[in-house]
Amino acid sequence: MKVDLLVAEIGSTTTILNGFAIKDNIRFIGKGMAKTTVETDVTIGLRAALDMLETQTGSDTLTYEEMFAASSAAGGLRMTVSGLVYEMTVRAAKEAALNAGANIHLITAGELTEDDLEQIVDIRPNIVLVSGGTDYGERHVAFNNLRMIEALKLNTPILYAGNIENHYRIKKLFEESDQKPYLTIVDNVYPRVDYMNIHPVRRQIYKTFEEHIIHAKGMGAIKDMVKGSIMPTPGSVMEAAILLHEAIGNLMVIDVGGATTDIHTITSPSKEFEVYSEGEPLEKRTVEGDLGVFINYRNVIELIGKENLRRKLDVSNKTFDTLIENFNYKPETPNERKLIYELTRTCVHHALNRHIGDLRSVYTSSGQKVIPEGRDLTQVQTIILTGGALVYLENTEKIIREYIRTNPKKLVPKGEVKIYKDHDYIMSSLGVLSLKYRKEALTLLQSSLGLGGE
Repeated sequence: MKVDLLVAEIGSTTTILNGFAIKDNIRFIGKGMAKTTVETDVTIGLRAALDMLETQTGSDTLTYEEMFAASSAAGGLRMTVSGLVYEMTVRAAKEAALNAGANIHLITAGELTEDDLEQIVDIRPNIVLVSGGTDYGERHVAFNNLRMIEALKLNTPILYAGNIENHYRIKKLFEESDQKPYLTIVDNVYPRVDYMNIHPVRRQIYKTFEEHIIHAKGMGAIKDMVKGSIMPTPGSVMEAAILLHEAIGNLMVIDVGGATTDIHTITSPSKEFEVYSEGEPLEKRTVEGDLGVFINYRNVIELIGKENLRRKLDVSNKTFDTLIENFNYKPETPNERKLIYELTRTCVHHALNRHIGDLRSVYTSSGQKVIPEGRDLTQVQTIILTGGALVYLENTEKIIREYIRTNPKKLVPKGEVKIYKDHDYIMSSLGVLSLKYRKEALTLLQSSLGLGGE
């Protein structure tokens, strides 16, 4: 059997292979899944997923026209971000990196210290991002930071997205480097005060990730198999969210995975609070590296409290201990499903707490006043649930409605909010697919969500 397109998602826990028809009768064909074999060779897991997809489609041999991929295996995209002022250039660079799907391991403001440089060496980032200075503003800190990073001889791609006045001397510095490290100069991520220019940096991060994809054993072979784009999985989810936002308006995507919980929002603030949201990007992603239902499940259990969790599950001490000791990320029994549900609920509620802003009471000369602080989601109309736990467990919509109902002092969505599940669990495939097949990706996404379409 021959399919138009395959998209491989190589996650921290599971490798998924999705098949699509995109030429005639656009549709989702099927899914193969296997455990990610990051410790040995990720192609083993991919081939197991292909075997499952062949069985599902009744084909002895499955061939394809094109293959794309998204990956978060081996820690995903590790980045460090350096800028000048934390609330300005640093924040803009951080937002660009997160929106592209990065896991940021170090953020620095001002000139790099010896400790900062030691941490960068220890982190061994896949990409180093340096920003600093509005255009024609301060330029020395960013240049000095680049000079110190170049001296580390990391053999790591470096992106510069700072003051354009530095371009000439940065090019000269790296032309004279004896190591010839990978340097790319991108448009300033913060060219003027209160303006974030994150899209050029995000696109370059995708490109750099694809060019230097070898993070895990066997990823070189994956690159040889792929005939299209490769990008970080969270970045692919963001691209799918952007595509859907163009069609239906303000939205939030909640993605609970084995290692992290990601919240993506694309929304404008309310008119009432607009003045307090200057500099806030339209598109925002937060990633909670301690909240996951497999790799980080013990962290989540500690957040809940073991005895509290046991009571919620309504099981004996012996049954509870057996559940934890024989933890199964693919729940089969009712007790296993109840356990994963409670872990998922905790991941979602904590992640939303960290992503969504608050209403604060302050006292002014004219009396008490309520002002917003942080991300304003009051205008969000649609919430999308993706990730295995939210998609496959029953009644996960209840988790979201419970949070909205019980947090009146948070800047949560107001009014009637529609919640949709990514039933085919293909959202993270469709973002990378949309880079080439935008219309087809939107049709497939609307079908998975049950939205119909034009």
